[in-house]
Amino acid sequence: MTTDQMLLFCILIVLFGMLVWGRFRYDLVAFVALLATVLLGLIDAGQAFEGFGHPAVVIIALVLIVSRGLMNSGAVELIARFVIRPDRAMSSHIGIMAVAGAALSAVINNVAALALLMSLDMDAARKAKRAVSLTLMPLSFGTILGGMITLIGTPPNIVIAQYRDNALGAPFSMFDFAPVGLAVAIVGIAYVTLIGWRLIPERPDAVSLEGDAGLYVAEARIKEGSKSIGMTVGELYPLANESDVTILGLVRQGKRLPGFSRSREIRKTDFLVLEGDPKQIEAFMGAAELDTVGSDKHGGLIGRSMSLVEAIVPEDARVVGRNTLGMRLVQRHGVTLLGVSRQGKRFRERVRGLTIKPGDVLLLIGPDDNIAAASAWLGVLPLENRRLEVLQRTKAAAALACFAGAIALTVAGLVPLTIALGLCVVAYLALGIIGGRDFYELIEWKVIVLLACLIPVGQALEETGGSQLIANLIVSQTDGFPAWAVLMAQMVITMTLSDFLNNVATALIAAPIAVSIANSLQVSPDPFLMGVAVAASCAFLTPIGHKNNTIIMGPGNYQFGDYWRMGLLLEIIVIAVAVPVIMLVWQF
Repeated sequence: MTTDQMLLFCILIVLFGMLVWGRFRYDLVAFVALLATVLLGLIDAGQAFEGFGHPAVVIIALVLIVSRGLMNSGAVELIARFVIRPDRAMSSHIGIMAVAGAALSAVINNVAALALLMSLDMDAARKAKRAVSLTLMPLSFGTILGGMITLIGTPPNIVIAQYRDNALGAPFSMFDFAPVGLAVAIVGIAYVTLIGWRLIPERPDAVSLEGDAGLYVAEARIKEGSKSIGMTVGELYPLANESDVTILGLVRQGKRLPGFSRSREIRKTDFLVLEGDPKQIEAFMGAAELDTVGSDKHGGLIGRSMSLVEAIVPEDARVVGRNTLGMRLVQRHGVTLLGVSRQGKRFRERVRGLTIKPGDVLLLIGPDDNIAAASAWLGVLPLENRRLEVLQRTKAAAALACFAGAIALTVAGLVPLTIALGLCVVAYLALGIIGGRDFYELIEWKVIVLLACLIPVGQALEETGGSQLIANLIVSQTDGFPAWAVLMAQMVITMTLSDFLNNVATALIAAPIAVSIANSLQVSPDPFLMGVAVAASCAFLTPIGHKNNTIIMGPGNYQFGDYWRMGLLLEIIVIAVAVPVIMLVWQF
């Protein structure tokens, strides 16, 4: 072992230890590791930050933006209408949710897929009066499994594809992962649906720590062409119940009609008076095809991304003692007061004509920049972590067309994936599906920095001969074994690392080792690279191996030791399915 190899292995051991410990942010740990390799002369200073321009880094950033665009447009919300039914049997519900999560994860980032479906799953659990701990973990595992099906489904696939380009001169294409990923996903979801969820401890739901401003009373306008026109208010009750929204009444020609107006026929330009939380009100408005006053001032097809923001009214606010109609909030700032929460009290005044009091919480809707300016002008204080993206459902078809076009350009070989996704992002910006601020806020910079810093470290491992040294150790320990047994050993080691390290870091370190093993055995490196992609993605034993597992830990009230109960057998199943499929599709 050379001096450079010893120094690099020491850095890697410390790096892995710090990542497992989790005391410090993993992006800072990776950045310090990068600087250490430069100071020790293991990486040339001029090449230290080349990782920030690496295609894998760019692709991951763009995938996060495109995923948000598809969610903002309502393109993926349509699934909820088919997958959410509280009266389904447990196995049926878990199976449908896991399949939906896997399907979404194949086309958008698997973290984004979980973020969308998790709230729907929790709503279904609440309505069915069952513990959410029984369903959240299967959903998380389903999204992880689905991410392996395509290139853009999960970051390890992107890392492995780009590493193959550097090492062998051509990357894996969009659907090269599909044969193995699909087989693993099908068998894995079958296990999760039929057996896995039964191994999870049933725990009481965690108490939300976000706080609750109370239910809002809001007004939503019947827009032209709405399917609600001609229906009675009572006929909308089932749809409102699905969204946990109460219809309090009807406003016509500026006046609130008496009672709940259950038998009144809905006309164009009427207003429905609703009671519920912001998310459910927004969902009901989309399902019933309603909009808000001033929606024309929020931007048309070429508009800006929209948000719902909750803001509390302090005693010295300009709006105290006044109403937003008289203050011409829509005309001056392009922002609409959608609802008001007043300590759970209902009121009969029009929302925009209501005299605002200190302590009220306002529900404002409009473009992000407008809301910030309007909040400052009104003197209200937006509540942290209470911002909700408004789905622009009329743009769903355009969003899907742009995304499908980007994929088609890539599959046809006309442009690289980076350029195709970049064009899709530009189209989303032009259509107002995402805003200019979103372009930066939607990128998970900690993952970007981690990846960009570890790419040069991984290259140093290869250039110093460290990866070949590890490969020789694995080959020597499996001397006389067939190539598929060596592949299995490599996958077990990689999967174990991924359970405790970030999956991107695992893929970056394991990829050069996989190629070195293949070279030592004098076989094709493709099966070993595909094995790394699968194993690095499948972290089911701990809550820290994959971000999806971390996300569900709080809402599901899980403990650290809960994950292996369902995850251990799933990892064994993944190995048992993946190895023969890899051998069949990717010849040694």
